[in-house]
Amino acid sequence: MRDIDIKTLRLLVAVCEHQNIKHAAEQEHIEPSAISKRIAQLEGSLGTALLVRTRRGVQPTPAGMALLEHARTILFTLDRMASDITAFSGGVRGHVRVVASTSAIAEMLLDDVAAFMRDEANRNVKVDIEEALSRDIVQAVLDERAAVGICWDQADFKDLTHLPYRADQLALAVHESHELAGRKRIAFADTLTYEHVGLHPNSAVYPMLQRAAAQAGGTIAYRVVVSNFDAALRVVAANLGVSIIPMQVGSSYASKVKLIPLSDAWAKRQFAVCFKSQEKLQPPALRLVEYLTSANKAT
Repeated sequence: MRDIDIKTLRLLVAVCEHQNIKHAAEQEHIEPSAISKRIAQLEGSLGTALLVRTRRGVQPTPAGMALLEHARTILFTLDRMASDITAFSGGVRGHVRVVASTSAIAEMLLDDVAAFMRDEANRNVKVDIEEALSRDIVQAVLDERAAVGICWDQADFKDLTHLPYRADQLALAVHESHELAGRKRIAFADTLTYEHVGLHPNSAVYPMLQRAAAQAGGTIAYRVVVSNFDAALRVVAANLGVSIIPMQVGSSYASKVKLIPLSDAWAKRQFAVCFKSQEKLQPPALRLVEYLTSANKAT
């Protein structure tokens, strides 16, 4: 198979998104016949059909769908590469890729990174933050797709170096009129008689709560499952259930919900900064790691 040129991949993505060759041609400033010729050549090179005409327009075949997914990934990477390189001509003198858990991003990481970048010594450092699950965070750092990872310290860090970051406290979020609203602290087991608002099973909190419920000899009754903490708090504010939320995240809803700290030992969580080794970190990444770990000492 000959090399696939990037222009043809862009045209394929445009056709699939518009489901129409003419509209894709208008967007890409090219003749429709030129698009058809390029895609026909690509199909010939691959030995399989990539597009088929239907009543709904041009649709990708199963092979076309597979190639489309790869094409989008390749184009995204190329666009980001161009953006990164262009940034250096604009004054950027360092670039750090960080991959972090939902909780870390929602609670403290964005504020800490913003403070780091406001420092005069880091004025020309660019920081990209991507959200991922703990296991994917570790793998991203191992594969060097990110220089720094932030996740719960109970993750399997394998051969990575990891240092303490900040800690958080999980709490039960309830509507201000809920019968539990007057409690000062509560054990997680005592929440199991109420309907919960839960996060997606892929979140770090979900399996932790499932284990805690099993150890307490009960199960969690989910009335609603949502994608993030903000959505969970909105549901609680509507008095449709209770939810386990980090205190710092829930504080923004203090006027609408009551936060009751969990008394369980596991409800006090420690986050960690992970990386391959200090020797392998570029200076901007090393400065960021030092800044984040110093934030832990300050708390």
